[in-house]
Amino acid sequence: MSYQLDDLLYLMERLRDPQHGCPWDQQQTFESIVPHTLEEAYEVADAIAEGDYPQLAEELGDLLFQVVYYAQLGREADHFNWDQVVDGITRKLVRRHPHVFLDGHLRTPAGTFTLDSDQVKQRWEEIKSQERLEKTTKPEQLSLLDDVPHALPALSRAQKLQKRASRSGFDWTQSGPVVEKIAEELDEVREALARGDNKAVADEMGDLLFSVVNLARHLEVDAETALRQGNDKFERRFRYIERQLAERALEVKDVDLQQLDQLWDDAKQVGL
Repeated sequence: MSYQLDDLLYLMERLRDPQHGCPWDQQQTFESIVPHTLEEAYEVADAIAEGDYPQLAEELGDLLFQVVYYAQLGREADHFNWDQVVDGITRKLVRRHPHVFLDGHLRTPAGTFTLDSDQVKQRWEEIKSQERLEKTTKPEQLSLLDDVPHALPALSRAQKLQKRASRSGFDWTQSGPVVEKIAEELDEVREALARGDNKAVADEMGDLLFSVVNLARHLEVDAETALRQGNDKFERRFRYIERQLAERALEVKDVDLQQLDQLWDDAKQVGL
């Protein structure tokens, strides 16, 4: 027998049962589940990066369970339920794909359309802007930056903020000035360091990182993915150094920086 979505919803209800459920699950709230949701999302990304599709299926199940969890919490508090979650996302996606659902209905017969990928993205953003306008009671206070989640990882949020601002023309047209801006921000970090102003150093470092993300965006590189790959590269090379030193009965703290730098270059030479 293969379990279905209804079984998962029933399982969640059982876990949260006030009398016969799981003590740990009974204690959870929207807020307490958030860290688990973020962790599961990253585990999905890791499985994709590793090309481990059996693991991906398992991680997607874990991530789905998070959504089921929130739906159960919402139902208990009379905020919303699973059916409303599914109905809401389905309606939203039908509305944002008028080039597929030509008459605005899910079961509309398939038709033909001539929009390319860029036109689809532009239309998507136009529809989202209209949705934001319809939701607000103060349209004069609307911003292009509305609904960019604060909980996003900082690199991802920086990239999303920049993309939003770019739609209004607030952007460089080429990458050259962005490189110059990075050099300018780096100079400001150096100046703050020379003054011994730690608060200014932190502030200028934020500007520098924001500018680096901007360059990644102009080069069509996802900053979050690039840094994740950089982290993985550093880990591989550092582990190589540890293994090489262990063969000599040494640890990293036992050798000088010049020797470590040579081992780092060796790691690069072997393709790590």
